[in-house]
Amino acid sequence: MTTLPERPRTALLLIDVQNEVMAEAYRRDEVVARIAALLAKAREENVPVVWIQHSDDHLEQGSAAWEYVPELVRAESEALVPKNYPDSFEATSLEEVLAGARVGHLVVTGASTDVCVRSTIHGAFVRGYDVTLVADAHTTVDTSKWGAPPPEQVIAHTNLYWRHHAAPGRTATVADTHEVTLGG
Repeated sequence: MTTLPERPRTALLLIDVQNEVMAEAYRRDEVVARIAALLAKAREENVPVVWIQHSDDHLEQGSAAWEYVPELVRAESEALVPKNYPDSFEATSLEEVLAGARVGHLVVTGASTDVCVRSTIHGAFVRGYDVTLVADAHTTVDTSKWGAPPPEQVIAHTNLYWRHHAAPGRTATVADTHEVTLGG
């Protein structure tokens, strides 16, 4: 139902599942295991996988902190999109990668829920994509000492409001890992 004509395919997005980003992430190991399961499913079903990798002044490109967590290994054939801003579409090649693969539906996983995941799901939606947020396969760190809610509440709230997000001609859905349909 995407508003992007001639884009029937689905892609799996792995946003910033990098060593530094995930070092103190809420339920890190569980989330990484779920992402790994979705990655295996996408590969089995020949669904495009897009790896998003952030760098900035605090996360230096090429450093050990910048690398993806060791549990997740990118296949050479899978797209890698470097980024410098929270929205994975902003000043990146993501739109071109997705257009080339005829993708109109994104299944989104990764970190951090309250920054890059949120920015990307909104960025995708306003660009015409259908977006499924995988409820149990995104995470964030605890920033409650600066006034934010604890991570479990940030994640729950993001899942809640995305479930009720709407716009003409697009769908916003939330599904647990075991419910996700990739549909090649």
